[in-house]
Amino acid sequence: MATLRIIGETRFHRLRFSLPIRSLSDIGRRKRHASRRPGRKCVKIAALNAYQIRIPLRRRIRHAAHTRTETDNLLVRCVLADGTEGFGEGVPRDYVTGETIASAFELLRRSDFAGQCHDCRDFEQAVALAERLQLAPVAGDERGCEGNAARCAVELAILDAYGRHFGRSLSDVVRLLAPEIYQPQMYVRYSGAITTARTIKTWAAALAFRVYGFKQVKIKVGMEGYNDRRRLRMMRRWGGRQIDIRLDANEAWTPANVVERIRALEPFGISAVEQPLPHADAAVLREVRRQVQTPIMLDESLCSLYDAERAVEGQLCDLFNIRLSKCGGFIPSLRLAQFAKQQGLGYQLGCQVGETAVLSAAGRHFAASVAGLRYLEGSYDRHLVREALATVDLTFGWGGWAKAL
Repeated sequence: MATLRIIGETRFHRLRFSLPIRSLSDIGRRKRHASRRPGRKCVKIAALNAYQIRIPLRRRIRHAAHTRTETDNLLVRCVLADGTEGFGEGVPRDYVTGETIASAFELLRRSDFAGQCHDCRDFEQAVALAERLQLAPVAGDERGCEGNAARCAVELAILDAYGRHFGRSLSDVVRLLAPEIYQPQMYVRYSGAITTARTIKTWAAALAFRVYGFKQVKIKVGMEGYNDRRRLRMMRRWGGRQIDIRLDANEAWTPANVVERIRALEPFGISAVEQPLPHADAAVLREVRRQVQTPIMLDESLCSLYDAERAVEGQLCDLFNIRLSKCGGFIPSLRLAQFAKQQGLGYQLGCQVGETAVLSAAGRHFAASVAGLRYLEGSYDRHLVREALATVDLTFGWGGWAKAL
C-alpha cells in the first residue's frame, strides 16, 4: 500500500543525483527489458516521498507577471516494493495554476494514494494507473488545474519507477496512448529566449543567437519601462531576417490596448503572440484575432482540458502552449496535444522557469516522440538553475539542438 511522506524544505544544491536522468532515459533499456520474462509478478508502490526543493537561479528572471531569483519546486520519490526508485517534479506557480508549494503539500496530504495505487504486472498497467491518478478535489477549481504541479510530480515519479522496473522509456507512453501523433526523433531543437534584456543586452543576445545558429527565439514583452518596438527592431536587425521571433506578453495588456500593442509590433515579422491578456479577459481574444494578423497562443489560459475546450468553443486562439507541470503531467499534456491536433490548432511544448533536470528529461522525451510541435522550450539547466539535481547535463547545445534520451 502506497504511503505518502512529506519532507520539509531541502537544499538539494548540496546533493546530486544520477537517478532522475538515468531512470527517465533509455540507458540500459534493452538489457533491463530482456530480463523481464512472461509470467512476472505484480509489483506495487511501497512509498511516495515528497520534498520541497529551493534552488537559487543564476540570474533574476523577470516578466510582466512576476520577478524571480529562486525557485521552490516539488520533488516526489516513488519507491516500488522491490526497491526500484523513480522521481518526478512539479513547479507550483500561484499566478498560473493558483498553486503554491504550501498548497501543493496540503493537497498531497489530503489525497488518497493508497486507494488508487494498485499493483502492476506490466508497464501498460502502470501507464493506465498514472492516467487514472486523481488528487483530492480543490474547492472552487472549476478549471481543474489547481493541483496540476502536484499531480505532475506524482505521475512522473510513478511512470519513472515503473519504467525502470520494466525497462521501458517514458517515450513509450506516447506510443501506447497516442499512436497517431507518435513520431520518434533522434534530435530535437529548442528555442532561445530573451526576458529582461534592454538595448545593449538585446543587441548582444541577437548576435549570440545568430552566431550560435538558433532558428527561433521568444521575447518577453509588455514590461513597464521597456520599449518593445526598439527591442524588436534591434532583434530583427542583428538577429537576421531568417530567425523566427515570437512574443510572450504574460497577460500584460488590456482589452482596451491589446490590438494596438500587437499591431505596433507586427512590422517586425512576429510569428505568434502568447497570452496577451489576463485569463479573466480571455473571451476578448476572439475579437482580437479578427483585428490582428499574428496568431494568438494561450498559456495561462490553457492549463487543462476544460480550458482547451472553452478555447475552441470561444475561438480564442490559434495555438496551445503545453507545459508538463502546468498541465498536470506527461499524460494530460499528451491528451492536450491530441486535442489540439484534432481541432486543427498548433501546439508547442513550453517549460516553467526553474525546472531542474527531472522535468527537462521528461520534456525531452515528450519532444522527441510527439509529432507536430511548433516550438520547443526547456533544457535551460546550466544556464538558469544553480543545481539541476543530476550528474548528466541536459542543457541544449549549439543552435538549440539536443539528442533524444
